[in-house]
Parts: sequence; structure tokens; C-alpha cells
Amino acid sequence: MLRWARESARMSEELAAARVSVSVSKLMEWEEGLNQPTIRQAQALAKAYRRPFALLFLPEIPRDFQPLQDYRKKGAKELSTSSVFIIREIQQKQAWISEVYAESHEQKLPFIGRFSIQDDPSIVAADILKTLNIKPAAYRSDQPIKEWIDAAESNGIFVSRTSFIHSRLKLDSNEIQGFAIADPYAPFVFVNSDDWNAPQLFTLVHEIAHLWIAASGLSNEINLEIINSQKYHPVEQFCNQVTANALMPNKIMLGLDQRVFSGSSEVFRVARKFGVSSFAFLIRVLNLGLISNATYRVLKNEADNEYAEFLRREAERKAKQKLAEKKGGPNPYLLRLNKNSRLFTQVVLDAFKGGFVEPNIASFLLNTPVNNFPKLEAQIYK
Repeated sequence: MLRWARESARMSEELAAARVSVSVSKLMEWEEGLNQPTIRQAQALAKAYRRPFALLFLPEIPRDFQPLQDYRKKGAKELSTSSVFIIREIQQKQAWISEVYAESHEQKLPFIGRFSIQDDPSIVAADILKTLNIKPAAYRSDQPIKEWIDAAESNGIFVSRTSFIHSRLKLDSNEIQGFAIADPYAPFVFVNSDDWNAPQLFTLVHEIAHLWIAASGLSNEINLEIINSQKYHPVEQFCNQVTANALMPNKIMLGLDQRVFSGSSEVFRVARKFGVSSFAFLIRVLNLGLISNATYRVLKNEADNEYAEFLRREAERKAKQKLAEKKGGPNPYLLRLNKNSRLFTQVVLDAFKGGFVEPNIASFLLNTPVNNFPKLEAQIYK
């Protein structure tokens, strides 16, 4: 059980031993049954592996959650401990809420699996926009991603967004950008927030597209360049086409004034209106034949230079943010709310207050002590 718990957490022998302040040889003795850890040491290991302590005493290894389909590019990095933990955490939340909804005879969501990759991506995109009541390029604020999340959760899609498990376990966006669980009762999408808002929005809509074709799985390297590349899974290419059509619909794009392409600053302004990066916008207009390859290269070169400057400013901003976090930091309950999903948090709190879920279960699902529930709930309405 100890070996299974460590290996399923993708944790090395050295790191696991360090977590309980013992030698690797001592850890190996425990795993080989030659010796046993103390109760305190076993509890520390269970915490490090993010497994219930009682699980270590089961007579045989339990059946774990089934691995999600891996749609990532061939040769992608092996999932690390942090990726394994976030996938497992979301699967636990999703399994719980799906079972609750099924037992309550809630209606299945009609859009899960409504289409397949044989359908026209523009039709799938139009259906997503209609279902969620989203109007591209006519967002009510300068945060399109927030509007998309609110619309998704209003329609029963749970959206989790974070960039870390805890301070020592960060999520690598090169390893995993997002994933989707296409369940008809309780669909979940996860977005790695270790990036600025435009790439996050593209990832969010990409994962929502996965739901519309009922294709649960992991994604990374989500961008418009992979649409016609043989290196990538057909599902990923299809979902990117859907995303491009949803965020930058043909009808709107074809109606753009040609003055938009006069320079990178104008491109940036219009791209921001769509909630996408200048690069994604340029790829889209090139694919639609609105600009020539020569114009694309000139604008892309200008955009690349501006992006390099943007990265420099972002590095400065993050450095200041880290300094501020040391002095106080962002509200931990807001971070927890985004990680849990606002909709999921509200459902669990309502069930807890109604006496339908035990305090220890609610606390486990929300990663929050019961006496701190009011602080967590207060963030929902901000």
C-alpha cells in the first residue's frame, strides 16, 4: 500500500523519505514490509501522497480513478506529482457531485456529446455561443474570461482554475494546460491559470468544446498553430477549430475593417476586444485569407517584439506580486474558491447547511475547515 500510494503520486523515493525525515533505505524497508513506520510517520506519508490515512490499512490496493484520455502531443512530459494531484482532486469532486445529481434525478445536460468531430466546427461553436449566451467581441467588461466562466457555471459546467496545489507544488503549463470531464450530470473543466488571461480563455473554450463532443481528457500546447498538424490528436485539432470559431466567429471576422491590419498596435487593440492574443488573432485572419503571408510575417514580427516587452513587464509585475504576497498575499479563500469552482463551492455549502452532507465530507470537498466556511462563502458574492 505504501509503495502504491507513493508511485501513484508520482513521487520519488528521495522526496517521500525527505517528507518524513528518514533515509531512503528506511522508506524502502517500509515498502518492502521489512519494517513499519510509526503512526505519526504513516500519517505524514498519507498527507504527502494526498491519500486518506485509513486507506493505507486496506487489505489490498483499491481501484483508483481511471486515467483521463491523454490528448497531449506525442512525447509530452510525463505527468508530475502536482498534475496527478490536481487531476485526482477534480475527479473526486466530480464523482461526488455527479452521484448526488444522479441520485436526485437531476436532468442530464443536453449539450454533453451533442456533436462529434465529424461535425462542422463552426456549427459546434455557434451552438456553444447560443447555449451559453455569449456574444464575442461584445463583452460587458475587460475580462472576457470571467464572463465565460460565469456563463459556463450558470449552465451547469463546473470550472476549476488554479496554478498550484500548494506553495511547493506548482503546475507546469508546458505539462498540462487544461482538462475536461464530460459527464452528463456534472461536467468539469480545469484551466491552468499559470498564464495571462488570453491563453487561459483559449484553454477554457477549448475544454468546453471537449464537453460538446463528450471527449474527456488532458490537453496541452493549445493554440491555433496545431489545427493542421499531424503531430497532434484529431480531437485537439477539432477543439481548436471550435475555439477559434467561438472566440472569433467568421461572420464578425469577415466584417473587419482592413485598417485593423495597419499595424501591430491596432491588431493588439482588436485582439483584446475579442479576448485573444495578437498571435491567435493573426493566425485566425491568415487562415481566413484576410491578410497575405507577407503581411502576416510583418505583423507577427512586430507582435513578437511587443510580446517580448509584455513578458518583461509581466516579470516585473510578478516580482512585485510575490513581494506583496510575502507582506500579505492574495485572499486564500478566493484562491480556494477558484480552485474548487464557484458553482461547486455553492452546491456543497448549500448541501451542508441543509444537513444533506456531513461536516467532514464538506470540509474535505472544499479543502476548508468547517469553521472557515463563512469566509469561503463571502468570496462567492464578491
